[in-house]
Amino acid sequence: MEDKSYPGWSDESNPAVFTKMPEQPKEKKPGHLSGDQIKKFFHEGFVVVEDFFSPEDLQPCRDAVEKLVDEFAQNLHRKGKIQSLHKDKGLFQRLGAIENEFPGSTILTIKQSRLVQEFKDLWTNERLLNAVEQLIGPNIMGHPVWNLRYKTPQNEATTVPWHQDAAYLENSTYGVLQPAAWIPLLDTNETTGCMEMIVGGHRSGRVGKHTCCWADTWYVILPEDEMSAALGVDMERDRRICPVPYGGMLLLNNLVPHRSLPNLSTDIRWSLDLRWQAPNKPVGFYGIRQGVLMRSAKDPDLKVNWDELQETEKKLYDPDVDEFDTTMPSPWMEKWEITHANRHTARFLEYKLKPWN
Repeated sequence: MEDKSYPGWSDESNPAVFTKMPEQPKEKKPGHLSGDQIKKFFHEGFVVVEDFFSPEDLQPCRDAVEKLVDEFAQNLHRKGKIQSLHKDKGLFQRLGAIENEFPGSTILTIKQSRLVQEFKDLWTNERLLNAVEQLIGPNIMGHPVWNLRYKTPQNEATTVPWHQDAAYLENSTYGVLQPAAWIPLLDTNETTGCMEMIVGGHRSGRVGKHTCCWADTWYVILPEDEMSAALGVDMERDRRICPVPYGGMLLLNNLVPHRSLPNLSTDIRWSLDLRWQAPNKPVGFYGIRQGVLMRSAKDPDLKVNWDELQETEKKLYDPDVDEFDTTMPSPWMEKWEITHANRHTARFLEYKLKPWN
């Protein structure tokens, strides 16, 4: 008998939401995906789109990352946490050198991520939104969960296990299509830690039973036997490793199981993941932040109001905690059985007893 004792579990099933292609725009627009690419997205749950972005689209993001890392290094140096600024290192080595000198730096950069203008510009790139329109229709809201990913070489904290993205959000999103674009800032492959996907793992329209947390991280885990039993996948047949070249992207839905492979190279694998959904659906981010309207069929001249995204009712992390604290207490820890306790879950339970929101 299925264990229903944890809030994340649900017998809800919405296969049509994730497999039925919407009516396509009548007018061909720059950035539109081919018919085969759209069919693949809805049938397999993901599609790799190569050569989508120009260097002019992505170089500003690379430059912004370099600036963010420099600001981070300057702060650590000022506070006596590192002796060297590691300015001799480039974009794909510097944070790794900082991490070696001050372990936990990678986690701190995740906690201190900022949505700078260059990332906003990519998120609302006209060609990109034209492609997203083919997946969810002409009304497009940016989902509040976006990430700048830093996969430093052979770092457990940046290797994400099997999961469905919906498992990190409230159950109200289990029937909401939330496409994501995973956009690497360098060529990615099995060595640098690209994504591995489960073809068709979304077709049941269900969210499998996850547990928490993997190793010394805050990540939930979808066990392979649960994928087979609950989602009807064949783990030998349905696995696909998905290299994505610089300039390309991986489009995926929020129910297809996937994981990131470890980074076995000597370079940092930088990437952005950006999400969208229909604006009349719940975002499910625990009241921490709402989405931002990016396109409206009724207002073609809409100007994005980024304050909608930046205003928060709650805080994700305790504002009074030490700025160099490397624990990541996270609201999804309350959704799933904690089968592996660690410092992150301990901090979460501490916060539950003395909430800061």
